[in-house]
Amino acid sequence: MAYIIGDVEIGENCVVMPGAVIRADLGRITIGDNTVVEDNCVIHSGSLDGFVDIVIGDNVVIGHGAVNHARKVGNNVLIGMNATILHDAEVGDFCIIAAGSLVGQGAKVPDESFVTGIPGKVKKEVSKQQLLWTQLGSQAYVELAKQYKKEGL
Repeated sequence: MAYIIGDVEIGENCVVMPGAVIRADLGRITIGDNTVVEDNCVIHSGSLDGFVDIVIGDNVVIGHGAVNHARKVGNNVLIGMNATILHDAEVGDFCIIAAGSLVGQGAKVPDESFVTGIPGKVKKEVSKQQLLWTQLGSQAYVELAKQYKKEGL
């Protein structure tokens, strides 16, 4: 079971998997269309400064166990498994945050960046091959969710 608490708006064709927690008790959370929140993710609004809203774009995949406190996540983004994005960070469009990475508080990740490491650093521009993950990754989950629904799951 997933938990969705507070002022949360979830777009069309989104998938929120078991164990996910979307907690908008310290600001509103808006999630765009075709976005996937995989198992055991945490999305929590707020900041050290108090109430802060979060906006997550369209066609985003937030991998298993990821923690997101980012103020903004752009469109067509892949946040890898167990990645952490701290308060007030902003992630541009067509980005990949590698599994296990830590994006620091207040960081600004430019469009088409590949971020990896602890602390997370932009290592390069996203390759054409990697861009396929940001563009097609969410669609596979949307189709899978339709199958689950058809099966009564």
